[in-house]
Amino acid sequence: MASTSAPPRNNAAYGRITTAASTIYSDNQTLIGEIRKATLMMKEIAVDLESDNKSEMVKELEDGVLELVKASDECTHLSNAIQSIGNEYQPGTELTNFSKLLDDKIKRLKAGSSSAPQNHQWLRQFREAIWNVHHAGQLMPGEDQEDIVMTSTECSLLNLTCPLTGKPVTEIADPVRSMDCKHIYEKKAIMQYIRSKASQGQCPVAGCPKRLRADRVGCDPLMLIEIDEMRSLNKQNARADAIEDFTGLDEED
Repeated sequence: MASTSAPPRNNAAYGRITTAASTIYSDNQTLIGEIRKATLMMKEIAVDLESDNKSEMVKELEDGVLELVKASDECTHLSNAIQSIGNEYQPGTELTNFSKLLDDKIKRLKAGSSSAPQNHQWLRQFREAIWNVHHAGQLMPGEDQEDIVMTSTECSLLNLTCPLTGKPVTEIADPVRSMDCKHIYEKKAIMQYIRSKASQGQCPVAGCPKRLRADRVGCDPLMLIEIDEMRSLNKQNARADAIEDFTGLDEED
């Protein structure tokens, strides 16, 4: 991104900034999605290695996942900073140092983030999968039962059903997500909603203060990966429930 820009004479400069910000944000989401795919693949490989008691190789993969988590966090901060600048930027009469503007925004976002890479959901899921190879059903060192339940069931999706159609996001044929509030909707339903005068563009998720724009609602690669993860989680839970019910019948007999 260029460090300076000429003083704007009209809204054309603002339009170019918002368009560029949206494009870069979308590219970053694609990169984060690829990083997530890599961590999932590494988790599957590590589970196989742990089954063969190749602990040193598993540790190397865990270190690699940690590095990918850090890279994902950096991409997330960059994406959020670019998105924020694109939304808030107002052309002035003086040259704008976009490099400094971006650096300052990223620093503020990092300062306001309380999460650490070692506690990232992706890394926790990796460690849990490895632990379960030989210790399924047992508490991991330093954790209690609540920690295990949260790690097993948590997901990154903010809403699990479309607020307009009521369909689970895992069953939506054409899902889209707002770039601003991160809520997911069925595309046809949300586009009709945004165009309706009655909605005034307000996000239909109860309590969400964001207003929606058609050009800021779309399909991003990371969302599709997160939805696939939710489908897998639902299948795992369904199998676990079936096993539990079967065991209960045996005990009754």
